[in-house]
Amino acid sequence: MRLDKYLKVSRIIKRRTVANEACTAGRVDINGKTAKASSEVKEGDMLSILLGGRRFTVRVLSVQEHAAKADASSMYEVIGDAIPEG
Repeated sequence: MRLDKYLKVSRIIKRRTVANEACTAGRVDINGKTAKASSEVKEGDMLSILLGGRRFTVRVLSVQEHAAKADASSMYEVIGDAIPEG
């Protein structure tokens, strides 16, 4: 699944356009490498995301085309807490 779509479906980022912009700005890494919005996300990947001046890391647990709001958080596990960038 494309990275921008995964970020939206998992509700890590609420809108796909915002996810796309974050990727374009270089604020999203997959397994330690800066990722484009079109990069493929697979189970087991580590995503590092810089949002609102805070960086956090998640492990991809599942990749689903659609997820109910209640199920979206089960698609990933937060590994690193949000730490202010500075």
